[in-house]
Amino acid sequence: MHRSEATGDAGLHLLGIGHFHPENVVDNRFLEELDIGTSNAWIMERVGIRTRRTVLPLDYIRDTRNEDPRAARDVALYTNAGSGARAARMALERADVPPDAIGLVISGGCSPQYSTPAEACTIAAELGIAAPCFDLASACSSFAAQLHFLEGMRPDTLPDYILIVNVENTTRTINYNDRNTAVLWGDGSAAAVVSPRHPGRFVLGTSLLRSDPGNWKKVVIPSGGHFDQNGPAVQGFAIRKTGECVQDLRSTLEREDFWFIGHQANLLMLQSVVARAGIVPDRHLSNVEDYGNCGAAGAPSVLSQNWDRFQPGEQILLAVVGAGLTWGAVTFEVAAA
Repeated sequence: MHRSEATGDAGLHLLGIGHFHPENVVDNRFLEELDIGTSNAWIMERVGIRTRRTVLPLDYIRDTRNEDPRAARDVALYTNAGSGARAARMALERADVPPDAIGLVISGGCSPQYSTPAEACTIAAELGIAAPCFDLASACSSFAAQLHFLEGMRPDTLPDYILIVNVENTTRTINYNDRNTAVLWGDGSAAAVVSPRHPGRFVLGTSLLRSDPGNWKKVVIPSGGHFDQNGPAVQGFAIRKTGECVQDLRSTLEREDFWFIGHQANLLMLQSVVARAGIVPDRHLSNVEDYGNCGAAGAPSVLSQNWDRFQPGEQILLAVVGAGLTWGAVTFEVAAA
């Protein structure tokens, strides 16, 4: 566990954050019409998701069910670089930092478009950024892993401004004949501009990152294949580990009325965590009901969508879980205006 000082210029500062979701909507009626044994009532009872976004044409899903995920690469309406760049531009604008000031680009997520090069390179090229680039991916836990990694480095080894981008166009890997996974996933991207020395709107407080590699087979996306998971086992893992993250980091917060943002796996999982952890329901923020599980982009996109909501002095606890199996969490404090 890492602990930063939340005063002055010490610690890692979050200067701006952005998000992007593609236009195509996969609602529950669309999934009903695929005739795969699902319905709006079945979906709402099990996962609480009404709609999702996808980079795939709806006719392609309807006609092929994405039986061959390799074909999805050719028909997708957005590349990962294009999606990531859209989220990054929002983050850069909010941070008031020009692209040419970025000294490092880090990307991650569940479903990079290429095995090589690093997706960070393709996103940087899309933005016209010439800086070191690399991927630091831990599936749905990537955002916490990236911040934990940066917070643990010596500030003098880092550039003034760092761009973090997590792109999740994971519907390209979904088998739309499988109702158990088709109802979950949506596409989205999130980006953040952070700095080890320039003050920003948020200050990173504490971060943690843990893994259980012996259970890596519970969630996988084989190269060129479909997303696959042991649903009941992963659901239980997500609830337990998110609760542990809340328990571990709660004591580091000065306020009990903190904002909580969890991994956007499904709404019922999040509601279970909130109830078990005794989190004030009105302080729980989510978007999974409208955008589906957007993997590593889910939790930071919630942070982005509520960017203007947070007030000076408020604290945020963000906890995420993912394949690996890996889980992590970070806390933020909103700086004085």
